[in-house]
Amino acid sequence: MSTAAIISDTAVEDYAEEFAKFASRLSIGKIPAEAVTAAKVNLFDTAACATAGISAAGVKDLAGLVIDWGGKSEALIWCTNVRVPAHHAAWVNGMMAHARDYDDTHDEAVLHAGVSVIPAAIAAAELNAAATGADLLVGIVAGLELICRLGVATTIGIIESGFIYTSLLGHFAATAAASRVMGFNTEQTVNALGIAYSQAAGTHQVTRDAALTKRIQPGFAAKTALISVAMTRAGIRGARNTFEGIDGLFRTYLRGRYNPAALRDGLGQRFEFLNLSYKPYPCCRFDHTAIDAALQIRRQLNGDISGIKRISARVNRQAYEAVCTPVGIRKSPETIVQAQFSIPYTVACALAKGGVGLADFTDTALRDPAVRVLAAKVDARPDETIERDWSRNVSPTHLAIETDGGGTFEARVDYPRGHRQAPMSKEDFDRKMTGCLEMSGMPWPGNTIDRLHTAIDGVEFAPHGALVIEPLLHAAS
Repeated sequence: MSTAAIISDTAVEDYAEEFAKFASRLSIGKIPAEAVTAAKVNLFDTAACATAGISAAGVKDLAGLVIDWGGKSEALIWCTNVRVPAHHAAWVNGMMAHARDYDDTHDEAVLHAGVSVIPAAIAAAELNAAATGADLLVGIVAGLELICRLGVATTIGIIESGFIYTSLLGHFAATAAASRVMGFNTEQTVNALGIAYSQAAGTHQVTRDAALTKRIQPGFAAKTALISVAMTRAGIRGARNTFEGIDGLFRTYLRGRYNPAALRDGLGQRFEFLNLSYKPYPCCRFDHTAIDAALQIRRQLNGDISGIKRISARVNRQAYEAVCTPVGIRKSPETIVQAQFSIPYTVACALAKGGVGLADFTDTALRDPAVRVLAAKVDARPDETIERDWSRNVSPTHLAIETDGGGTFEARVDYPRGHRQAPMSKEDFDRKMTGCLEMSGMPWPGNTIDRLHTAIDGVEFAPHGALVIEPLLHAAS
């Protein structure tokens, strides 16, 4: 269903009610083994990204604010020994995990999932002394499934709607996760989702303006979750027809452009979050097919980039808007956020250095003359064929490079590395984690990765869910 769905308070049971029934009744025994494994992968990857994020611009500033505000000692700010109110911990941890733009993506829904869900679920586990590791894992599954189903059901793209779905939809996903970890029943979960709706936001303007709030928005979603469950416990009533009501999310925020069947089909039997992708490069996912194409051409050139005259990149319209405009800024980024959202910059890094890593998103790296010269040669344009076939997805990239000798080298990549069509290996995840630990600047023990694997691999048997994060606190002890 690609046209606007009919919105009504009475035509069908609101999806908030349907999903709340599913989430509140979900148990570890009802989750297929592949979904359990996928949730653990997401937990590991989100934790890895957070360790790199602790040293990112703005994270310590936000942490400093919440520490200064004080309050009850409920949950930990990761990579520290500091305990703050649970909603503040989830807020900072969500920002930390997203700060390097290295976290998971759903390439069809165009969103990040774990970055709001995982911080909210762990903060809830710290609040609820009765929450086991199995409860934490089930909550994570519920949250990941909700954001992915909401994302694939939404048929309007982020450029047209003006919202970033990571944060907008993350408010509900994080709340579903926290509700399940808190042991909420169906009625309580419906209520918490309704309270979350009164707080939901997440604008795309932060990307256009290269604002640091881009990396904070998923943290807002995680914070909303803890506020929503606390208000529910206090007996405060929220909206009920949160998603499909006359003034529900889909009409008010998304212009009625959604597919109800995508929300409902196979709920509990088929898990949409199994289609999450993971990032090998710490930048906007819209950059990734272009990076992969650039690396293919670099191999065609045998690493000799000295004769590159012109670089042409063709993508869909949302990728063009998000990572190719304003043209001057994307060709010559002055800030790390501008560089993270730049096909010209990331293509130039791939060509000049043979890869794109965390070290390429520092103030020093942005001044690399070899990269800046190549970035200036990138001409990006929307492609009608790609737009026709891939308008709602992370875009393929058709890259063509002309050389001074008159040669033309081309590559097209439809599915970036880390997609289920080209998955990362365990070794890839461990290398990523190693780089993240190094970027943190903290004195991590040499067995940190092994300890995190052990904690996550056996999380469903842990007596308390919050124990899973202990390996990320060791460096601060």
